[in-house]
Amino acid sequence: MSQTSSRSSLGLWTQRLIAAIFLAGQVVLHLVQGRIHRRNTLEQMVLVGPDSLLIALVTATFVGAVFTIQVAREFINFGATSAVGGVLAVALLRELAPVLTAVVIAGRVGSAFAAEIGTMCVTEQIDALQMLRTDPVDYLVIPRVIACSLMLPLLTILCFITGMAGGMIVVTTIYDIPSRVFLDSARNFLAVWDLVSAMLKALVFGALIAVIGTSWGLTTTGGAKGVGQSTTTAVVTALLAIFISNFFLSWAMFRGLGNAVLNNL
Repeated sequence: MSQTSSRSSLGLWTQRLIAAIFLAGQVVLHLVQGRIHRRNTLEQMVLVGPDSLLIALVTATFVGAVFTIQVAREFINFGATSAVGGVLAVALLRELAPVLTAVVIAGRVGSAFAAEIGTMCVTEQIDALQMLRTDPVDYLVIPRVIACSLMLPLLTILCFITGMAGGMIVVTTIYDIPSRVFLDSARNFLAVWDLVSAMLKALVFGALIAVIGTSWGLTTTGGAKGVGQSTTTAVVTALLAIFISNFFLSWAMFRGLGNAVLNNL
């Protein structure tokens, strides 16, 4: 009985994943045609950006501080104190800031997308929109995709700054490393491509979160129980998509031998 249930759940998940891929294609087509609902887009940008800012910044601050504790104690033993800030900056900008910010947004905003649209679906509000000749993709999906794709890169940069601030507080108060040494190291290690790659990753993650959240909402069935299941599955699927796409993006952007550390030791 449990095997049959797990197979049916996997089959349903696969069907919804295929539906999300088709929805992504519709989004691209509608964006090319310029079909954008501006008021809804601005409302969603506020939800994704300012309303999520505090939790994202707090998360980044403590991640930067904890990472610095682990890096500094080892680098000091090797006599590489001047590299602590640079290593933190590279780790935050290339990986930690975009990924952790996307995880926070997936849990907070992606779940809200799935729950809100799923509730609209089971209460037949989506059918009402179609009867009013309003395309749900234009009205519900595209504003959320644009909002996540635009706000997530901005949140990523702010999280990088606060993560660096958390790390600097740790090195100056615990390890007595001057803040000037810490900041000079970060500046020497970073390149313009690191910033560009972080923005590109955040943009892709934002689009994935919005498409998956809205698609799972639009395919919701089964009343209140179905809304809960859609919300949970949407968040899990979005997290998987973030981690898997992050691997391929990192491989494409940073494959080969790096020399940031060697050039600055």
